[in-house]
Amino acid sequence: MPVISTNTAANTALRYLNNNAADQSSALAKLASGSNITKASDDAAGLAIGTQLGSDVSVLNQAATNASQAQSILQIADGGLSSISDILTRMKALATEAASGNVTDDQRKDDIDTEYQQLSQEIDGIAKGTRYSDDSLLDGTSSYSSGVNFLVGTTASDTITVTISAAGTSALSLSGTNLQSASSASALITTLTSAINTVTKDRALIGAQESRFNFHSQSISTSEENTSAAESTIMDADVASQKSKLASADVKYQASVAALAQATQIPRELLSLLQS
Repeated sequence: MPVISTNTAANTALRYLNNNAADQSSALAKLASGSNITKASDDAAGLAIGTQLGSDVSVLNQAATNASQAQSILQIADGGLSSISDILTRMKALATEAASGNVTDDQRKDDIDTEYQQLSQEIDGIAKGTRYSDDSLLDGTSSYSSGVNFLVGTTASDTITVTISAAGTSALSLSGTNLQSASSASALITTLTSAINTVTKDRALIGAQESRFNFHSQSISTSEENTSAAESTIMDADVASQKSKLASADVKYQASVAALAQATQIPRELLSLLQS
């Protein structure tokens, strides 16, 4: 029914114009931001899931850093133990020399034991001086001797424990020992053999822990990659799709503008009936 007081056609054209303008604005925002969700109403469920996935990616990134730091700590400790092992080997050679009957007590005391005592002090020096972040790793004073948990996952239970045993002279039962007599030297050969075995086992444990962190780091990298891909599927804008939507919205916008312009002419055309 043609009327002049209410322009229903113009109102309808304006409604479509507003809808098309909103679609155009939404597509432009997604293209400009690169995000498929620029406001919560775009996809509330997707926003919640994508945010959680993004959080997991950040946590996994930190977990990778934690694992790398743990490996560095273990490598530092292994370096110290390697030096201690070399010293123990030399000390055992000195003990073997001192236990031989062709060496006099004066030679044992003035020559062989002098070097032995210096090497013994060096073991304690290495044990104390092998540090990470001001913590001595091998003298038994740090928390690593009882075990330190490293978080390497997305939950509090995803941990790997790093344990580093003490390797000073006290821990190796060498504190206060000497090579001043053939009998003490003979007894020390067994003690030094045991100390070398202990250090070897400690290094094997450290190597096993390093290997575990190495494989876990690879697992973290894989998880981070896959989680990032899942987040991207939800949160990142499909440029081709959004460009297609923008082109469609542009055409509809122009059509609605033209329709609104045409609709505003209807009352004027009706007035021409009154003039006839």
